Amino acid sequence: MNDTSMRPLRLGTRRSKLAMAQSGQVAEAVRQLTGRPVELVEITTYGDVSRESLAQIGGTGVFVSALRDALLAGEIDFAVHSLKDLPTAQPDELALAAIPPREDPRDVLIARDGLTFQELPAGARIGTGSPRRMAQLNAWARELGKEIETVPIRGNIDTRIGFVAKGELDAVVLAAAGLSRIGRSAEVTQFLETDAVLPAPGQGALAIECAMTNAPLAATLAELDDPYTRAAVTAERSLLAALEAGCSAPVGALADLLADGQIVTEMRLRGVVGTTDGKTLVQLSTTGPVPSSSEEAVAMGRELAAAMLDKGAAGLMGERAL
Repeated sequence: MNDTSMRPLRLGTRRSKLAMAQSGQVAEAVRQLTGRPVELVEITTYGDVSRESLAQIGGTGVFVSALRDALLAGEIDFAVHSLKDLPTAQPDELALAAIPPREDPRDVLIARDGLTFQELPAGARIGTGSPRRMAQLNAWARELGKEIETVPIRGNIDTRIGFVAKGELDAVVLAAAGLSRIGRSAEVTQFLETDAVLPAPGQGALAIECAMTNAPLAATLAELDDPYTRAAVTAERSLLAALEAGCSAPVGALADLLADGQIVTEMRLRGVVGTTDGKTLVQLSTTGPVPSSSEEAVAMGRELAAAMLDKGAAGLMGERAL
């Protein structure tokens, strides 16, 4: 056996508690696959140090580019990202080697006194840094006949939940998957059904990337790939790309697999884009056979995006939060 076969694989990760937790889970899976040790290499990204809102710093790629630079420089062997942070265009030099099975894609509410969204009083202050969540929460409140105030916030999960604990906000909205990965799902007061709030494209899924030149590693990592998750998130991200939207645009999308008993028969793709005040939403869906290739998944996303643009989505895309 040559020495490189037992050299630890270096896994690049952001330093946040959530990034470390999800990278740790992937590291363990890769250890079991390869029998090689895996060490976490912590990398600070621009999105981690900037205090500006994501909408202001451009959203797309701010948590990703430092990790990708380290991959291309050979400082790490592979990287784990939250898929929703990845820009929709994939660089030629990097392989998206695996998209493991997705966690719960939904958003959740953590509210004071265990309240649900429907129980929050008029004028309730709800924290979120996401224009997509603001648009849908404001629209949902209006359907319930009340006004709420969406308050832009940043920070890690502890910081965000702290705003509610300290009484500064009535509630915050976070991703279910993140709370699950750090073991804090018990604090959720309500899982927001996707009929009311569609998640960010790719939410709940992870992306494992390595250099295109490292074919043996890419082939090994591919064993962690879940084809259904990949088909779903490819359709969602294709919709986002076709709407020419960065992370800071208020776009929600979710592809889910429709099963007849144990047999998965079809995939439904839903998309929403809206103004952050929730007064104008364009929401459409399409259903078709489960895509059997990346091209078919991309086509599904593009077709739904075209229909949304026909319904006026383009006029809503220029809006940026804040």
